[in-house]
Amino acid sequence: MSDVPMTIREMCEAYQVTPRTLRFYEAKELLFPGRDGSKRLFTRRDQARLKLILQGKRFGFSLEQIRQLLNMYDIGDAQATQLQETYKVAQERLDDMIRQRDELTEAIGELETQMEWGKSVIASLQQKEAAQ
Repeated sequence: MSDVPMTIREMCEAYQVTPRTLRFYEAKELLFPGRDGSKRLFTRRDQARLKLILQGKRFGFSLEQIRQLLNMYDIGDAQATQLQETYKVAQERLDDMIRQRDELTEAIGELETQMEWGKSVIASLQQKEAAQ
């Protein structure tokens, strides 16, 4: 990350997002770019926040959760509150993801069983047709 502010185009290229995404995050008060006339300039802090936003979205955090966690940065306790709350939210999300994975694994197994049954029924019907 550079200390030189980045334009919206540079941010889009660096973080593989669209201008619309950046404007959306700005409207949701997740990013606070400066202005030079009508040009948005994203500081090092905005760049760090965008990295965290994208990571949070990848992990399935809501934008509101991300906003609340990011806003804890300035509490003044060396980010202890922010880190503790982030850990708590991350643990809850991990628990949800594991539960979803387990449910998905079970559903996949059931579907595979049903498909094997269907495959054998189709083969049996085809054998009957061929014998006629």
